[in-house]
Amino acid sequence: MAIIGFIGAGNMGGALARAAAKCNENKILLADNDERKAVALADEISATVSTNIEICKTADYIFLGVKPQVLPQVLAEISPALGGKDFTLVSMAAGVTTEKIAALLGFDAPIIRIMPNLPVSVGEGMILYTLNKFVHKTNADALVNAMSFAGEWDQIDEALIDAASAVSGCGPAFAFMFANALAKGGESNGLPYDKALKYAAQTVKGAAEMLLQGGDAEQLTDAVCSPGGSTIEGVKVLENEDLSGMVNKTVTASYKRTIELGK
Repeated sequence: MAIIGFIGAGNMGGALARAAAKCNENKILLADNDERKAVALADEISATVSTNIEICKTADYIFLGVKPQVLPQVLAEISPALGGKDFTLVSMAAGVTTEKIAALLGFDAPIIRIMPNLPVSVGEGMILYTLNKFVHKTNADALVNAMSFAGEWDQIDEALIDAASAVSGCGPAFAFMFANALAKGGESNGLPYDKALKYAAQTVKGAAEMLLQGGDAEQLTDAVCSPGGSTIEGVKVLENEDLSGMVNKTVTASYKRTIELGK
């Protein structure tokens, strides 16, 4: 049984706690500055309300679900409680390296840095993770197994995780915007919005599955476009409006902000 503690039960911490709770072998501990939030989530997923210090004394994996600006304060608080026990810190603070976390903690420690995204709340997340040299592979593998209900996990070099998080971590917002725009386009041509959004969402889901099964994005685009047909007319608009360039700027802006948050 893995004892997993969550310091911070906000949107992302809460979503990961819900995923962890789906594995009956996990024991979940929750702590949050807003105790009502921790109590409500604990009641929902049959977890135990705890404190930052008790989590550090008890948990095998300690999730730090706090904002980068708050992380130094939290690490200073919990550092004395971590001595003399086996633990692994799991940080989801955007832009903050494992090296900086160890420096703030005041000593070397096993640290796994993750970047999850919001779809972990429905078991379809993309969770990037990187390890510092003090993490045993068996512990990392055990964490991935314990959190398998969150979605797909992928280990990546820490030098690449900020760029990757601009795609997967920020990407759901961009995908929601595209699906909404697609639905609005249908609505402007007479479809009820609720039906248009359902069609857009299922279409995005199906297209994503084709890519995950190994499809080539450009070849699949061509496959949908019949010469002189309806789709190619829409594709021409996206090309003329430089969709690719716009999205590139979008991802780059998110990447640059991630770097700033880690300073």
